[in-house]
Amino acid sequence: MSIDNKSFKEEQLRRIKLIDDVFKLVKEKEAKNIDFRFTDSLGEWRQFTIPVIQLERDIFFEGFNIDGSLICDWKDIVDSDLTVIPDPATARIDTIMDPITAILLCDVYDPREKKPFSLDPRSIAKKSINYLKETEIADNIYIGAESKFFIFDLNKFVSNEFNEKSEAENKIKLHPNCDRYGYLFTPPDDESYFIREQIVQKLLKADIEVERHHCESAFAGQNEISFKYSSLIESADIFMVFKNIVRNVAKSFGKTATFISKPAFDNLDNTLHVHISLWKKGENIMNGDKYAGLSELALKFISGILYHIPSLLAFTNPTNDSYNRFIVNKQRMIEISYSVSNRKSAIRIPITSNLKRKRIEFRIPDANANPYLAFSAILMAGIDGVVNNFNIGNQLEVNNDAKPDNNQNINVKIPTTLENAIENLRKDNEYLRAGNVFSEEMINYWINYRTKNL
Repeated sequence: MSIDNKSFKEEQLRRIKLIDDVFKLVKEKEAKNIDFRFTDSLGEWRQFTIPVIQLERDIFFEGFNIDGSLICDWKDIVDSDLTVIPDPATARIDTIMDPITAILLCDVYDPREKKPFSLDPRSIAKKSINYLKETEIADNIYIGAESKFFIFDLNKFVSNEFNEKSEAENKIKLHPNCDRYGYLFTPPDDESYFIREQIVQKLLKADIEVERHHCESAFAGQNEISFKYSSLIESADIFMVFKNIVRNVAKSFGKTATFISKPAFDNLDNTLHVHISLWKKGENIMNGDKYAGLSELALKFISGILYHIPSLLAFTNPTNDSYNRFIVNKQRMIEISYSVSNRKSAIRIPITSNLKRKRIEFRIPDANANPYLAFSAILMAGIDGVVNNFNIGNQLEVNNDAKPDNNQNINVKIPTTLENAIENLRKDNEYLRAGNVFSEEMINYWINYRTKNL
């Protein structure tokens, strides 16, 4: 038996076991329904539901057909069929739904060619991992997410009005009795504590390992929850579950939760801090004897991310609102640099004595990004830095506001509008297309779809 045939057989046996586990979970938890969920281009869940009695093994191979013309312009109406196939490894109980409902996350396929649909975010993320392995840079990438979000009273939250640029109209006071900078407050000043605690309990019941949660710095209506690191795909899956739980728990309290970057224009913003480590043969290869205890490979990976920021932000910061944070608060403006402690740097290296936890933190993405596309694009930028031996410049040290030297004479600036980021993506997308991870069709689709919706 060849290695390829052996690997294929092992994968099929693994899949059969996972399918058996789905049926066991459904039976043990007495689930009444199964929700099949997939993520659209905007990073929103789509779903349909079947009664548990309709769950059959063939579903995991044949899937269900859907109308792709009704989802983010994925398909033309004259040829609109797509197939969604559930991934049995993603089975879990939805801790929100009543009656008891199991969740299966799905990949989207082209029914004619029987291969992953080129615009499916989750399939793109899988391709990015396969490409990482093909380069032999690393066996895996682990990602830990820290996401901020606001919880508002329903009758006080008006999303679009906060984003107008008239200073007079933007001087709002949603929480007049609270310190505007409410970082790490305790109840009762931390008004969202008990809502956030309910969110955490729902996450834990959904088998999501929460590392910590707290009140954030905008005011007592802003929150942050961070998760234990996991593989890129699993981390993106978890982020989708997390956002769904946050929104539903907030609503159960008569509140509304939002992840948009600047729901209150004159206040601080929602960000998605992405912690990244690369592993090979069971070792964290971010460790080394260079700056901040990083390896040479880690510095090249960082340089790739920093170099591609002008185009990368089209995926990590994908809405018009995403760019308000770059023009409002000059004092907290992010620099294209890396640093151990300077939180103005785009990439921070957290201090740790545990070699397994050596990592970098990319601080620019916002919490409204599609996690599959954002994480994959970040990975592809980092890989490009390693493959092409990038060295973007020196670190930005604490209290040093001078921009770092650029050893490759690269003029890298943060885009100030989505339109600017999209234009940069037109010019700089080869690194995303490496290994056909982001297909040319996907790049063109993203540019056209986002341009149409500016």
